[in-house]
Amino acid sequence: MADGQHTDANADAADLAGGPDRRCLASRSVRPKAELIRFVVGPDGELVPDLAERLPGRGLWLSADRAVLDRALARNLFAKAARRPVLIGADLPDRLIHMLTARCGDAMALARRAGQAVAGFEKVRAWANAGRAAVFVLACEASANARDKAAGLARGRPLVDCLPASTIGGAFGREDAVHAALADGGLARRLQVDAFRLAGLLGLSTTAQVTTIRPQRGDGRPALVKPM
Repeated sequence: MADGQHTDANADAADLAGGPDRRCLASRSVRPKAELIRFVVGPDGELVPDLAERLPGRGLWLSADRAVLDRALARNLFAKAARRPVLIGADLPDRLIHMLTARCGDAMALARRAGQAVAGFEKVRAWANAGRAAVFVLACEASANARDKAAGLARGRPLVDCLPASTIGGAFGREDAVHAALADGGLARRLQVDAFRLAGLLGLSTTAQVTTIRPQRGDGRPALVKPM
């Protein structure tokens, strides 16, 4: 089984951002769906990430946090919650990171095709000055100078900075890109939700609100990942 296909990106983002809360099977805390990841157990007993939240079966919800995921795996919590044996690949954390990175890239690519996204500092600055930019994107390996520029443009608006330059660039048909921006809409919201989840799985801190993502790094940097 694989992540579901999206036939309506705007509707999909609206579903992710809203809807009822869910309980994390590890922490037992009740949180908005957009802050958790849904899993299902397939017919063959394999645990399957359902990032689009459309696969049939009982959903097993887990906070989008690497420490929580590691604890759930170590304590066999998925099997306990499902009340049956569950097959879990050893590469599940890396697989989730790849899947979420790919979804972020897809959201930006769809936004670009719809005229709702631009890449490159000058274009992003023009959009920011015109009030068109609702979400700003900065490559995770950006220099300190680029970070200062992005922060100056965002001015408190959502900033996603957990994606590699290759993913950002790929969404715009180029090898890499450091700066990008999206107009307000379903695709921008979808990007924010998936970026929030990705940052959590990369072990980065995130804000409490899903609508604002500003992962804060310490001395280390997350390993660059490319979509599968």
